[in-house]
Amino acid sequence: MSTVAFVNLAMHGHVNPTLPVVAELVRRGHSVSYHTSPAFARSVEATGAGVRLYTGGDRPLPGPPMPLTLLDGLARTTVELLPSVVADLREIRPDLVVHGAACPWGAVAACELGVPAAALFTTFAFDRRTPSPTRASWDLLASAVARPANAWGYLRSRWGLRRLPLLDLANVRQPLNLVFTSRAFQPGAGSFDRSYRFVGPSLGARPPDPSFPADRLRAPVLYASLGTVFDGGSRLLRTFATALAPLGGTVVVSTGATDPAALGPLPGNVLARRFVPQPEVLARAALFVTHGGMNSVNEAMYAGVPMLVVPQGADQPLVARRVVELGAGLSIRTRDASEEAVRALARRVLGEPGFRVAADALRVAQREAGGYPRAADEIEHHLRRVGRLRRPVTADSPRER
Repeated sequence: MSTVAFVNLAMHGHVNPTLPVVAELVRRGHSVSYHTSPAFARSVEATGAGVRLYTGGDRPLPGPPMPLTLLDGLARTTVELLPSVVADLREIRPDLVVHGAACPWGAVAACELGVPAAALFTTFAFDRRTPSPTRASWDLLASAVARPANAWGYLRSRWGLRRLPLLDLANVRQPLNLVFTSRAFQPGAGSFDRSYRFVGPSLGARPPDPSFPADRLRAPVLYASLGTVFDGGSRLLRTFATALAPLGGTVVVSTGATDPAALGPLPGNVLARRFVPQPEVLARAALFVTHGGMNSVNEAMYAGVPMLVVPQGADQPLVARRVVELGAGLSIRTRDASEEAVRALARRVLGEPGFRVAADALRVAQREAGGYPRAADEIEHHLRRVGRLRRPVTADSPRER
């Protein structure tokens, strides 16, 4: 049995793909710990892993969501959390630290303790063709000039980490890098070396939601959601509902932080709820209107559902562009998303068979990538390679992709 420590950003998009991997490692007999915030403690506990809570409680990254504020937040958080994380890891004595690629304190802690590490990419892997949002660039320099407080905050925190060679804090690579999408969806996948393993979406069984009225769904089911981080507001969500209503049997709108009542009166075939069992709905959906978060897009591709992507920020414009490049959907900017425009694009995606054909091809690629069992295989293979696997491997050997 080996001891594996997960250290990650406490955000849905970063935590959720890792939970099935953690549960699989526990099932195989490994001892797993997970550093996270109180908001995710229960979800982590359900995997069988031991929970280590960050000091200071929940720590949302500062806004607005842009590369400079992300760098500032990551650097500050690293300085603040590093002493307690290092102390915890000294006690845990892991054989391997598995950290998010945008979680530099995990990488720094592993380096300080001399423990082998692996990185997790819950969005695309980054290179010249797919540039990291926090790489050195003229845009980042211009942002620093416009927001000097964030720039100085980053530099002060970064100075405290000067002894460690971390440059791009949202793109921390290791000898093993697990990317939670398929090679087919990753731009320029062939340019990455063999340290990058494209394991596909990590989708585990979610607990059933008996409160969701699945019996009310009538084909074609059209589903709209803006995820958990970006709040598009009631106006945009209402636009989706009214635009899609004439095209669908049932329109499901996940409102997230927005109270469904704020959307006002809706057509009778619209079902608006704060939270929706997304995989269950996607399994029956003919169209997904999405913000373009990687987890949501991965789940849509896994179900073979074509998309209309309305990116809100972060990596979402890049994800939207890739969906369009591969023919699995269309995209529209938020400021252009009028009721008429959304309805016209949705009608096109529903009516032209090429979108469904492309989505079906991505469905096959996503499923063949291997998912969380493949990710667990790769972690065990890496443990063996660095001489830290303390028991015979019972799972199949990792498949090369």
